[in-house]
Amino acid sequence: MALQAHLVELERKHKILENELHEALLHLSTDDLQIVELKRRKLMVKDQIERLRHTAEETLH
Repeated sequence: MALQAHLVELERKHKILENELHEALLHLSTDDLQIVELKRRKLMVKDQIERLRHTAEETLH
């Protein structure tokens, strides 16, 4: 069940980053580098989620 807990935590982090990115895009004063960094971090978490799901699927089969 540790795999599932890790997946839930990554999904939570992804949602937080999504919200931060949304807020940053609403404010014209947000630095472009900050937006790029948020997008990069969000993509990294998404990749981790996908790898974890793939690993979980392989474990079940």
